[in-house]
Amino acid sequence: CAPWSPPTSGAPATRSRRRPTDPPGCYDAFSDGEVGLAPSRDVVLGWGMTTDEHGRTEPPLAGSEVDTLRGFLDFHRRTFALKTNGLDHAQLHTPLPPSTMTLGGMTKHLAYVEDWWFGVVLSGAEPTAPWDDAPWADDPDWDWHSAVDDEPADLRDLWESAVARSDALLDAAPDGLDTLAARPARPDRRTGEPVSLRWIVVHMVEEYCRHNGHADLLRQALDGSVGE
Repeated sequence: CAPWSPPTSGAPATRSRRRPTDPPGCYDAFSDGEVGLAPSRDVVLGWGMTTDEHGRTEPPLAGSEVDTLRGFLDFHRRTFALKTNGLDHAQLHTPLPPSTMTLGGMTKHLAYVEDWWFGVVLSGAEPTAPWDDAPWADDPDWDWHSAVDDEPADLRDLWESAVARSDALLDAAPDGLDTLAARPARPDRRTGEPVSLRWIVVHMVEEYCRHNGHADLLRQALDGSVGE
């Protein structure tokens, strides 16, 4: 397979908001309602999946490779949304010492990670706002540190929009999981060869699983909330 060039005519469609006929989907970070980014009803029924007590869609038990990987990625995205649901600005930016990590910083970091791996690495696009002019040379962890200046709704929108863009690029990948990234992940990373979309999706599952463990501890320290 040749490295992927993204579609040039028109923007890919983003995942639609939940319809009244859809089964419960996912929880909007920082709010109390169920909102968009849940798979459409026909996708859910096609995978033969169910939702759990938190409104998350369970990955398929015997699905195809792509359905299984995307099912786990979506599940752990929704787990992260659950862990940040209903928090105000002060709570989002309260660390658990000695770590300086916060749920607000994590939200902005995961938005950046979504845009980096799917937008920049997979499709070959240039970074967009707010990443394009961020002072990375002065602060390599700018995504984490700058989040304190953002309102909860703005952080939510940044992350949700990044997830929607990632899903649109996943949908448009011409060779499915075999699609090769348009550019190397990092200029100095081993051989410089492009990674496959399969590698990117597995890495993103790993990314969310790791940070969801952090989010478990941060949320419990804030208000005692526990659970998946």
